[in-house]
Amino acid sequence: MAAKSTIYSEGGKVRRVVVVGGGLAGLMTVIKLCEAKVPVDLLSLVPVKRSHSVCAQGGINASVNTKGEGDSPQVHLEETAYGGDFLADQPPIKGMAEAAPGIVFMLDRMGVPFNRTPEGLLDFRRFGGTLFHRTAFAGATTGQQLLYALDEQVRRFETMDVTDEHGVAIPGEKLVRKFEFWDFLSAVLDDSGTCVGCVAQDMKTMQIKSFPADAVVLATGGNGIIFGRATLSVICTGTAAASVYQQGACYANGEFIQVHPTAIPGADKLRLISESARGEGGRVWVPKDKKDARHPREIPEKDRDYFLERMYPGYGNLVPRDIASRAIFKTCFHEGRGILNSKTGKNENEVYLDLTHKDESFLRSKLAGILEIYEKFAGTDPYKNPMKVFPAVHYSMGGLWVDYEKDARGSLKTGSPRNHSTNIAGLYAVGESDFAYHGANRLGANSLLSCIYGGMATGPSVATYRKNLEKSALDLPRSIFEKAEKREQEKYEGILKMNQDKSNTENPYRLHQELGDTMLRDCTIERDNKTLDKVLEKITELDERAKNIKCPDDSPRTNQGAQFTRHFQNMLVLARVVAQGARNRDESRGAHYKPAFEKRNDADWMRTTLAMHKGVGKVEYVRQLSYTIGGKSIERTDAVDVSLVAPRERKYEQAGAASAAATGKLPDNKTQDAQKA
Repeated sequence: MAAKSTIYSEGGKVRRVVVVGGGLAGLMTVIKLCEAKVPVDLLSLVPVKRSHSVCAQGGINASVNTKGEGDSPQVHLEETAYGGDFLADQPPIKGMAEAAPGIVFMLDRMGVPFNRTPEGLLDFRRFGGTLFHRTAFAGATTGQQLLYALDEQVRRFETMDVTDEHGVAIPGEKLVRKFEFWDFLSAVLDDSGTCVGCVAQDMKTMQIKSFPADAVVLATGGNGIIFGRATLSVICTGTAAASVYQQGACYANGEFIQVHPTAIPGADKLRLISESARGEGGRVWVPKDKKDARHPREIPEKDRDYFLERMYPGYGNLVPRDIASRAIFKTCFHEGRGILNSKTGKNENEVYLDLTHKDESFLRSKLAGILEIYEKFAGTDPYKNPMKVFPAVHYSMGGLWVDYEKDARGSLKTGSPRNHSTNIAGLYAVGESDFAYHGANRLGANSLLSCIYGGMATGPSVATYRKNLEKSALDLPRSIFEKAEKREQEKYEGILKMNQDKSNTENPYRLHQELGDTMLRDCTIERDNKTLDKVLEKITELDERAKNIKCPDDSPRTNQGAQFTRHFQNMLVLARVVAQGARNRDESRGAHYKPAFEKRNDADWMRTTLAMHKGVGKVEYVRQLSYTIGGKSIERTDAVDVSLVAPRERKYEQAGAASAAATGKLPDNKTQDAQKA
């Protein structure tokens, strides 16, 4: 029996849903909830317009086929499944690929300043893993433009009154209440294990407060800062996912970490040079002679090794990211053919990404945003000089396990409360914090799409779940929330008091540097079981040393030292999930590459890694999950749904390999860059 009112609790309070995270996934979830007249509390660690989605550069995929190449959502589905090495359940991919054109047109109507052709049509560029021009873009700052557009839509809902079932406005209640600079601490679970809210901390006043909610949606991004230096913002620690994982949520495919092939090497962080640079004709090369000390502009074509084009002539510089990163790693590490440093006489771990053969006005119209970043941080004009780049940790294909329900067509069943639900009823995850869309490797420009499509699926899912609740979270005893607040308050005070009287203590920032150095060196592009054993030993060592942390800050307000200590503790938890999952998976698939197990092993490993927390330093990997939602018991296994695209060996040496629909041939309307490849 559902609750009597979808707006009021029995006590007369307005029923709300909490969405944590103000990036594209969170904002789109909020929009869909508001369209369903569901009031929302939006929590964000940073100002919404500074959410990490703002950093996305290259574009968003949609098979609109304006260039007449024969592209379609079916081809998009096939190439995404193929690019992910057949580890992603295919119904969510189908739903995403079919919705993509409508999503891009919707964003266009919202005012996103997409690049256009001379005829006024939306322009599309190529990205990795496809021969089709499928990626809509707004220069090289697409994420920023999309984020700002969705933020404007949510701001509109912030001004709108909540109305009751009769359409009467409820005084003082707005459809969206926004809480910026709030850090998610934990979910609030009732006696049955259902999520009924969350606890968060105001990072200005350090107040800890519970937010009762009929459902909680985590749209909290990735965990790349586990690796120390990455292309991600420093807020991307994975702390929210780690917190609910420790409360019983399943974490899936954690070992699959995408390393982007082109970033600016740096001592502080690794700044992304978007795949759009290669999509617009950029070429990756090194001198054929590793002792060639000439300036790159003085090295003629005949003395350059365009090794991606040589190794993968079908796709050239636009092979998927995992393949490109491994090729660069092989060239630099195993062959010692990185760029020669004339001062030291050593070959650096860098390759050239060259756009100098393209017209400067063309580059400024398409790539000005990223080229400005390179010039600012490298001090070199990329319009006149090849850029120096190297792979960098960029994205997590893994994340919180989420369910789905498919319809008769094999796509997602719209409005099913199972879509994007974790194995904790009432707790949902969307965006990079879930595992659902990318399998073992994400194709470029599918991330923005999966965030927005995921939000469009999650909003109706949560609305259905909430509508069918027998009782609102706001009707539960206040003691449930007070207990959760007290638990988190004690944890926070414990961090402040930790080892304050001891002299021989540990600094959380230094421990994080050790964790990051270890994970970056030993758990990224190439993985070895003996080395991974040492990584796990190091994580265990850091677990012990973390007990001796002394909080570097005791400020009563804006205490970032205490916050970082909490985040570091959670990063350790997820680092173990990543490293242990990599140690267990004895095959090579997508971004997970073990030279000792060079082939994909479908017989044993075409399955989702399901990790459950079992205490400090303990991870249990299970083959099936069960949870209850809407009064129904759901049983799920680790089997991957490959019912739509048959698994086959992944090869990019020839054109059209990624798509059965392309039948191994170039599209009829061959483009110059495809012909050249």
